[in-house]
Amino acid sequence: MAKKQLGILLSGRGSNFEAIAENVEQGGINAEIAIVISDVADARGLDIARQRKLEARFLDPRGKSREDFDREVVALLVEHKVDLVCLAGFMRILSPFFIQQFPARILNIHPALLPSFKGLHAQRQALRYGVKVSGCSVHFVDDGVDSGPIIIQAVVPVLDDDTEETLSQRILKEEHRIYSQAIRWIIEDRVQIAGRRVRILETPV
Repeated sequence: MAKKQLGILLSGRGSNFEAIAENVEQGGINAEIAIVISDVADARGLDIARQRKLEARFLDPRGKSREDFDREVVALLVEHKVDLVCLAGFMRILSPFFIQQFPARILNIHPALLPSFKGLHAQRQALRYGVKVSGCSVHFVDDGVDSGPIIIQAVVPVLDDDTEETLSQRILKEEHRIYSQAIRWIIEDRVQIAGRRVRILETPV
């Protein structure tokens, strides 16, 4: 059976992408990375992809509507026969058109325990609110912001002397772990969605 094809979208350093790529290379994820796409020309993630001999493309969003840009991205993903789209620090909100092309096949990771602290600067929001625990969530992407069904979460304690940077670093370690786990479950056909509830099955669907 042919391996599932992953498409990675990123805008920056690509640390979650790098963790996914490492798991793919070591056989922890039985899939292939078909293409890495960025909306930022000098994104470090593109450099990492090229170093790994992966297909890496920059698409310029300037002067385009959100949907027009998304149509270009979707065309590349379809051309590379992508089965699962993984957002890894992609700093754009996807259009309804994009989401309709990959129903329940777009994943995102967010550095907070959703539904708390959606959007940008989640760690800063958590510290300002004074929570005692934070963490990260992998979820399916729907037409809202960080609002799709949650697949897996990891909890990280918030320490009294935490800064946004120290909390972010501890959360990032968990992000690297649970994102690959979520991808693995989906590749293995062990994920079942019922409304907002996601069940992880012992055996494939």
